[in-house]
Amino acid sequence: MRTAGSPIDELLGIADRALRTLAAAPAPARPYPVQEPSDQLSDDERRESAALMRVNHVGEVCAQALYEAQALGARDGQLREAFLAAARDEVDHLAWTQRRISELGGRTSLLNPLWYAGAFGIGLLASRLGDRASLGFMAETERQVEAHLQGHLDRLPASDTASRAVVKQMQNDEIHHAHTATVMGGVELPLPVRAAMRLAAKVMTTTAHYV
Repeated sequence: MRTAGSPIDELLGIADRALRTLAAAPAPARPYPVQEPSDQLSDDERRESAALMRVNHVGEVCAQALYEAQALGARDGQLREAFLAAARDEVDHLAWTQRRISELGGRTSLLNPLWYAGAFGIGLLASRLGDRASLGFMAETERQVEAHLQGHLDRLPASDTASRAVVKQMQNDEIHHAHTATVMGGVELPLPVRAAMRLAAKVMTTTAHYV
């Protein structure tokens, strides 16, 4: 469990973790969920899989920023640890998607610093609304991500079993995170807020597919 230190120590820690997310090779705690990489892909299939996995990688960059900010603003120690635990799972996702992109010969998004900064600001805003609202934001985020990942499972080439294995494990983890946030007391967000979240996610995923 990470404990709170001085404000300067906290800021230095936040900066360090941001740099690790954006510039370092993340170290997963769990094994890569791929038995044998898929090699029998056409050039078009490889490009499409790489683009979809780039979008998923951006989502994990945003998850690191969101949970970092929500943990920073959490009023309750148990809630703080819940955000940090979710972030640790997302580090695995970050590493897996980055590895899969490399296997496919693709690249990560050029706009990752922008995505991180924007998500961090949203996470801080969510934390300002109170712990139950912040948990509700976490639950809604994970539900939308779970649906997004299902869309990718529908779009990935059937022969790309490696990417599909990564996405499926990510989806299972997101379902667990959403359930945890709800059990801990997360409130349902108003419809306009949920709609705004979907719109923002649409802009991000559409852009990251190409950039």
